[in-house]
This record gives sequence, structure tokens and C-alpha cells, in this order.
Amino acid sequence: MSTLAKDTHHDHDHKPTGLKRWFFSTNHKDIGTLYLIFALTMFFVGGAMAMIIRAELFQPGLQFVDPQFYNSMVTIHALVMIFGAVMPAGVGLANWMIPLMIGAPDMALPRMNNMSFWILPFAFALLLSTIFMQGGGPAGGWTMYPPLVLQTGDAFPFLIFAVHFLGISSIMGAINIIATVFNMRAPGMSLMQMPLFVWTWVITSFLLIASLPVLAGAVTMLLTDKYFGTSFFSAAGGGDPVLFQHIFWFFGHPEVYILALPAFGIVSSIIPTFSRKPLFGYASMVYATASIAILSFFVWAHHMFTVGLPIKGELFFMYATMLIAVPTGVKVFNWMATMWRGSMTFETPMLFAVAFVILFTIGGFSGLMLGITPVDFQYHDTYFVVAHFPLCSSYWSGICSNGSGILLASKMDGSYV
Repeated sequence: MSTLAKDTHHDHDHKPTGLKRWFFSTNHKDIGTLYLIFALTMFFVGGAMAMIIRAELFQPGLQFVDPQFYNSMVTIHALVMIFGAVMPAGVGLANWMIPLMIGAPDMALPRMNNMSFWILPFAFALLLSTIFMQGGGPAGGWTMYPPLVLQTGDAFPFLIFAVHFLGISSIMGAINIIATVFNMRAPGMSLMQMPLFVWTWVITSFLLIASLPVLAGAVTMLLTDKYFGTSFFSAAGGGDPVLFQHIFWFFGHPEVYILALPAFGIVSSIIPTFSRKPLFGYASMVYATASIAILSFFVWAHHMFTVGLPIKGELFFMYATMLIAVPTGVKVFNWMATMWRGSMTFETPMLFAVAFVILFTIGGFSGLMLGITPVDFQYHDTYFVVAHFPLCSSYWSGICSNGSGILLASKMDGSYV
């Protein structure tokens, strides 16, 4: 009888080993690790493309690559960095930390968690394979504006389906996080007792679910314009290319905060840890995060001030952009107040967090400058805008991923308690 019980227990406790552990795992830590490794890999891929871009720009004129390949590098670099490096790094940390922070044994939907990760390598295989296709890779910029992007050769449907798969993966992850946080918190833990990192990911998940279907609709209309004779964005057929910009940026601006909000949550965990103080103004941080997320759906046309919007529309989007700076300023103030008179020590994660606050402030001010309509007429399509976007998304998120990764690794080996 005891032997049977032991055998039954052994069968129940069986876990895959070797490669099977990584392919079939439903453990949130294993899947989080896969996300982080994948994000690092894509960071190197995107970084290699950035090196090609910088080498080509080293002097005026043509240096190393032809213009079409250069434009492909610019386009694919952005898609790889946004959807392949920054977002999976955040989801990897969310997978690792959220169950631990709320006292859950695992994510609510572990098999879907596994599937949401394994979609990513196939999506990027589709995207990166376009470089080797007839006509070259997509070269219309990551924003995929028509009519330019419709000139893409054989790579076009691969680009569209890669974007669809990336969206499906992100939506599955978002549903999983929401289900986990709302159903699997430890007994007695209310929503306003959760760590701010968990709050930022709940809000980010709602942003993902609300915005990614809009992108899916936009790229599907591009697909039908190219292959099925529709004219959603073709002026010759009664469509409007500017309509695509409205649809894209209705997704695109919430996407900026999808990249940034998890970074806010990481910094809101690191700064109190190394200041030896609780986070200043916890409730106001939660409300500020939610306010930023809601307002992000009302500012999309500040990317489009030069397309010929009505003056009232330009004024509305300018004022809405100014308004979003208020909850953002609340966050900076609270981080500074948390450090104020704290027993600070400057271990590596804290250095990353302080650098984040500085870059965040600079990036925020550059955003305010771009949000002023008449000034934006001068800045539009210049390197000032190009600098603003990585400064406000990639660098913040990269710094936070580094800082939190170091903190997580050191907790695992016992360096920090």
C-alpha cells in the first residue's frame, strides 16, 4: 500500500527535464526566464541593426548599404526593439514577480502563458525572414504608413502576419495577468495593498487589450488594400491615407505607456528598497498611473499636428497632451519625496533607478515641447522627435530592466535581502 502511494505521488510530481522543461513548462518562473532570454536575444538583434544605421550615418552620402536596406534596418530595428526586446522583458519580469508579490502559486492560466511565449519566436522568424525576400524587407518605417508601406514586395504579408501574432501573444499575456491579479491574491490582500509593480501591470494589461485590436484592424485594412482591391487608405479609390495615421496612433500612443508603465512600477519598487522608506504617496501613484493610461487614449493626434487638422482639434490635443504631464509630474515628485531624507545606498539597481528618473524628466520635458502645436510644426520630422521616442521608451525601459534584473538575480542568490 505504501509502495503504491509512493508511486502515485512520484507520478503526480513528475516534471519535464532538459529541453522539455523549457518547451512545455507551465511554471511562471520558467516562462518568465524564457521571456527575459528572448528579450535579451532580440535586444542584440535590434542593437546590431542600430549599429548598421549608425555606421551608415557616420558621414554624409552612402557608406555601406543601399538606401532600401537602410530603410529596412530602420523599420525592423524599431519593431524588434519595441515588440521583441522591451515588451517581452516587461512580461518576463511580470511573470516572475506578480505571483510572488500577490501570494499566488502561479499564473491563473499557465498553459496559455506557455503558448503566449512560444508565439513570439515564430512571429519574429516571420518578421526577420523578410530581409531575405524578393524586394527586401519592409522599409516604410515602424509606423507602416501607406502608401509607402504598400510598395513593399513579397515581405508585406509576412510583416502583417508577424504584427498579428505579436498582438495575439500580448493580449493572451494581458488576459493572464488580469485573471491572476483579480482572482489569486492572497486572502486579505486588497487591491490597494498590492505592490505598485502589480498595479502598473494590471493597468498596462487593460491598455494592451484595448489598443492592440485597433492595430490589428489597421494592418488588416492595409492587407486588403494591397491584395483585395479595397481603398481604405487609397485616395484614388476614395480612401484617405491620413485615416491610417489616426487608427495607428490611437494604438500607438497607449503603446508608449505600455512600454513605460511597467518601468514606472519597477522604479517604484527599487527606490523605496534602497531609500529604506515606504513609497511616498502610494494611493496617488495608483491614481496617477490610471490617469496616464486613460488620458493616453485622448492624445493620439499630437503625432499628427502637421497633417492639416482643424484648429479646434489641434488645440484639444495640445491641451490633452499638457494635461497628461500632471499625473506624470506626481510620479516624479513621489519618487523624489521617497528618496528625500531616506537612508539611501547606491547599489547598482538604485543607480539605474536614479538614472531613470533623470532621463524620464528630460524625456518628459521634450514631450511637452513637442506637444505645443506651433512648436511641433518646427520639430516635426526632425531628429528631435527621433530622440524623444527612444529617450522616453527604450532607454527608460532598458534601464529599468537592467536594474530590476540585477535586483532579481541578487535576491535569488541571497546578495540582497
